[in-house]
Amino acid sequence: MRGLIHSNNDNISNNDNTNNYSGDTNLNGGASNYGSGNPESSTTESNNTDTINSNDFRRRYNLNIEDLIQRLLDAGYSGKRTKSVCLKNSEIALICSVAREIFLSQPTLLELSAPVKIVGDVHGQYIDLIRIFSKCGFPPASNYLFLGDYVDRGKQSLETILLLLCYKIKFPENFFLLRGNHECAQITRQYGFYDECKRRTNLKTWKLFVDTFNTLPIAAIVASKIFCVHGGLSPVLNSMDEIRNIRRPTDVPDFGLLNDLLWSDPADSPNQWEDNERGVSYCYNKVAINNFLNKFQFDLVVRAHMVVEDGYEFFNDRSLVTVFSAPNYCGEFDNWGAVMGVSEELLCSFELLDPLDSVALKNLMKKGRIERRNAMMNYTNSPSK
Repeated sequence: MRGLIHSNNDNISNNDNTNNYSGDTNLNGGASNYGSGNPESSTTESNNTDTINSNDFRRRYNLNIEDLIQRLLDAGYSGKRTKSVCLKNSEIALICSVAREIFLSQPTLLELSAPVKIVGDVHGQYIDLIRIFSKCGFPPASNYLFLGDYVDRGKQSLETILLLLCYKIKFPENFFLLRGNHECAQITRQYGFYDECKRRTNLKTWKLFVDTFNTLPIAAIVASKIFCVHGGLSPVLNSMDEIRNIRRPTDVPDFGLLNDLLWSDPADSPNQWEDNERGVSYCYNKVAINNFLNKFQFDLVVRAHMVVEDGYEFFNDRSLVTVFSAPNYCGEFDNWGAVMGVSEELLCSFELLDPLDSVALKNLMKKGRIERRNAMMNYTNSPSK
């Protein structure tokens, strides 16, 4: 399987022509020659790590990852929320162990090639995560970079993070998960994941997930020109090596570089850096963004961390974009969700998920369940079988 990690330099062009958006932006006019639309069909060079053989991990841990993924998807398509999780605690522990090892074998600052789908916050909205894969392609049909905030607030954080970790294990060089500000012990205690683990599994399982969160990579660079992170910029960031050198496993500190990367926000303000209304980290203005882009020769910052009405929102003449992928967030905001696609030619586009209530989501999963069953029957009855 082709991996996405690379360390080459190239240019980027950004041309948005998508649902609910009619602008055209050409940031630099170049085109990347990395990758292809089929994750199985080409090769790339790894950066700072040897190529990972997923089968080695799975054999060593005796992990049937395909069965685990199938059970998680079946639970999602059932449209039901159950008290218990469809996986055993021992299986969850094994998933966390393998995922931690894979995360630590890859860089803290990922350097990836295109094409790739970039996904913002999902916050335990498991059915919407399945909708994302249904719309954008189940792995390995598409390559993915998630920007963090997988748990808390939504009602199925366990299924959400488990499916993501399973896909990471199955496709370690084509499926990437960054850390969000909610992937830490303190925040999960406040916003729901701790309570969900306590209610549906046990506190030992919560601790296993926290240990896994502490190994997640922090940021990614796509095609040498797109900087991707959960929150944003930091006034103390002077070199990309400072991100590369963040040692993992680590908790999220109360201040400093790692805290800023996960917590900061863009803002229309006269000062480059101001205290954040969240009470954590900073807000950065257009001047700070332009200085960052010029210093590191990037053309675009892609971040998440904020609910935006249309699922994505540009800032500062389209040099920064917020991507938020949880539609109808918490059942309160009536927002759309979005996934940003970066093509092989480095054209950026957005695929949108409309806000649906719980009844509509159940009906959608019922339809998907029937389609999956029919597809499986057709596959089983095909002449090649």
